[in-house]
Amino acid sequence: MVEAVWDALVVGECSTPESYFANASLGGDLGIMITASHNPKEYNGFKLSRAKAVPISGATGIKEIGAICEAGAFSAKAQAPGTMRVADVSGAYRAHVQRLARLARPVRLAVDFANGMGIAEARALSGLPIAIDGLYDTFDGTFPNHEGNPLHVETLKDLQAKVRAGAYDFGVAFDGDADRAGFVDEKGDIVPMDLATALMARELLSLHPGEAVFYDLRSSWAVKEAIAAAGGRPMMSRVGHAFIKQQMRECNALFAGELSGHYYFRDNFTTESAAMAVLTMANIVSRASVPLSELIAPLRRYVASGEVNTALPDRAKARDVMDALRERYGTQGTLFELDGISVEFPEWWFNVRCSNTEPLIRLNVEATTEAVMASRRDEILAIIRH
Repeated sequence: MVEAVWDALVVGECSTPESYFANASLGGDLGIMITASHNPKEYNGFKLSRAKAVPISGATGIKEIGAICEAGAFSAKAQAPGTMRVADVSGAYRAHVQRLARLARPVRLAVDFANGMGIAEARALSGLPIAIDGLYDTFDGTFPNHEGNPLHVETLKDLQAKVRAGAYDFGVAFDGDADRAGFVDEKGDIVPMDLATALMARELLSLHPGEAVFYDLRSSWAVKEAIAAAGGRPMMSRVGHAFIKQQMRECNALFAGELSGHYYFRDNFTTESAAMAVLTMANIVSRASVPLSELIAPLRRYVASGEVNTALPDRAKARDVMDALRERYGTQGTLFELDGISVEFPEWWFNVRCSNTEPLIRLNVEATTEAVMASRRDEILAIIRH
């Protein structure tokens, strides 16, 4: 039997979205991005994808790969070493991203790179009338200024201060490997990531009416309503990039957004592109007659708890919690179990799910008023914690 000799294409230092683009556009059979994503400096790992940037997840092969590696049970050794060459895709990725440009005027941005791969991702915007004033714009994997995670409010403080001290259209914060982006408006106020999804969906649907758009099940009711009002087909997804990408492919969806700041584009092989998200937001702001804060304001019509985490000792305890919630609320509202347990009522809804990566159970509550949200949040937390 003649064994295949596999060639390795080394892209070098790049963002995760750029690695997905390289895998799909160059016809790779496997993509490997060495990154710990948004995790702190002491971590590292691989993000793996199949051909066409289809993710390999816990449900589709990672556990099996881990078992093979731990056992050293590789089926065969190559008869000869493969060849390796460097493949620079930065120019192709830049041209790919910039096909989305619809800027009506120059835009000025404050960008917190967190010393991470957002520095590489932002190169895809070079040459456009987008002025970038950067924070922490040198590569440093020790993350000396702050953790590269825009989902944590404390990591946005420096960006907020910069925006408030200058005249910017909005601010952007990348995570460590730049597959996520967080936004603040021209006042330095945080734009909730689900509401950013709603705004971008509306923009993309203006070019592609009637298409499917996914939002993760933790998102505000306002997201579903905005997609429908823009002539799209709102579709709810599970949490996690592997699940969302699969659902998008099954429905040929145009776009998807996740509460964690992942934004997925059909035009990027159904994967994340933070550069495309930033450019889409810049397109919107450049053509609007009001600033970003006023574009977002009508979407802030519900009150959300944010994600409230509770540590649980084991999965058995989590099952007990889910059973208790199902018994308490399942017959009172509309229950569905796409990811954990979600129940909707006329004035509020909640979702409780286990983290995919940590021993945590996560609660999200949204309601029509602050009082209803707070009382229901505390009521459910009492069940979870006691």
